[in-house]
Amino acid sequence: MAEIVRAHAAGAVLAVKVVPGSSRERVVGPLGERLKVAVRKPAEKGAANKAVCVLVAEALGLRHGDVEVLRGRARPEKDLLIRGVSPAEALRRLLTQPAEY
Repeated sequence: MAEIVRAHAAGAVLAVKVVPGSSRERVVGPLGERLKVAVRKPAEKGAANKAVCVLVAEALGLRHGDVEVLRGRARPEKDLLIRGVSPAEALRRLLTQPAEY
């Protein structure tokens, strides 16, 4: 799962595969070189992007503003910028947090 999170000057970059319109919001788990994340919001007008940023921030114990879409705003495969946390710490927190929010 180490390929899922990599270093960035501002913290870490998390590679995710977003599943919008899900029945519940959760971090599903690794899917290849990405972390699968399900959100309730549809993929319309950035709603799913915002929801995935909030979900990942909560899973990491960060403020919502500390996570943003770096690449892939119009695609299910996204890179999220996570400010203020190292890749190793982000990975540790993702693996030790409950999956649903």
